[in-house]
Amino acid sequence: MTQSEVVMIGLGYIGLPTAALIASNNIQVHGVDINQTVVDTINKGQIHIIEPELDVAVANAVKMGYLKAATTPIIAKNYLIVVPTPFKGKNEPDISFVEAATMGVIPILKEGDLFIIESTSPIGTTEKIKNLIYSERPELKDLLHIAYCPERVLPGNVMHELVHNDRVIGGIDEKSTLIAAQFYARFVKGKLHHTNAKTAEMCKLVENSSRDVQIAFANELSLICDKAGINTWELINLANKHPRVTILQPGCGVGGHCIAVDPYFIAADYPLESKIISAAREVNNYKSFWCAEKVQTAKLAYELKYGKKPSIALMGLAFKPNIDDLRESPAKYIAQKILHNDNNGEYFIVEPNISEHKVFKLSNYIEAASSADIIVFLVNHKEFKNLEIASDKIILDFCGSLNE
Repeated sequence: MTQSEVVMIGLGYIGLPTAALIASNNIQVHGVDINQTVVDTINKGQIHIIEPELDVAVANAVKMGYLKAATTPIIAKNYLIVVPTPFKGKNEPDISFVEAATMGVIPILKEGDLFIIESTSPIGTTEKIKNLIYSERPELKDLLHIAYCPERVLPGNVMHELVHNDRVIGGIDEKSTLIAAQFYARFVKGKLHHTNAKTAEMCKLVENSSRDVQIAFANELSLICDKAGINTWELINLANKHPRVTILQPGCGVGGHCIAVDPYFIAADYPLESKIISAAREVNNYKSFWCAEKVQTAKLAYELKYGKKPSIALMGLAFKPNIDDLRESPAKYIAQKILHNDNNGEYFIVEPNISEHKVFKLSNYIEAASSADIIVFLVNHKEFKNLEIASDKIILDFCGSLNE
């Protein structure tokens, strides 16, 4: 069996950029993905996701022979697990993909290998995976280096942040932490902070839960201000003039693969203790429902006033501004809910960062703003900043597109 220096299992939004970065440092990387189309695309030097600079990095790494992709792993010195951790039941984390990826490499592990989990995981996952490995390969007990090192990158700036952001590295023992840190030091310029596996797991969850709580405060303010007849954006701007106050901007909810998901990893294991974290999730989920109801109310008010159905522009589908990522997007949920309640209405669905969608027929943002009777801003994309909007349009701005 052939050998590589690094096996990267999972070639998605984090796995592929990480694999390309490692390979760009002249390190042999064997990428693994269960999707044959993904594998074939990468082996052509192309990419299946949108991320600035990633196309060049993958093309160069493949051309130079440092990056190859396949559906099965090969023998290596270092194994990185970067697969999804979805939910099962009622927001219960599912580590079956991590377990399956681990089972795929257990037969080829050998003494001295480094095994790293990067997938967002419940607290204690690294310990569980260690026990799984040693139960299958008892002769390797205490002879492997096992660690957890979560990513902390921003979509749209992943290639830069993978290099320059600090990393938290937690091993099952001090030797594992040290060996893992030495590995990351080969391609990460940010500081490498040593800890244990449980703390590293919790650190990832806490970072995103903190953001979720802060966003929930802003979203809750927006609900209160709407009922009180106060301009939320003006209020937050004024409150932030205080030297020790920094309130975030509200939106139509919270989405993405981290902030909208990670708090559940804590709440599922510690339901009695995570009161604020759980409440923040409820607030941010409710904000999406509230936005959809506000659109419905505006539509009905228009019908009563003008005796006809309004045409409606829904501006943005991504989970945050200026990216093409729709995972867990509240804007997408709102669009689906509105269309589900009105199949015969005229809608202009706008997402300037993608060219097509399998569910929505997409419209040009300028045409949508010009043609619609009601314009609903769901995502604060840069394209919307300088739109010329006629004075007779009804505007619902849930993300502050017109308040900057």
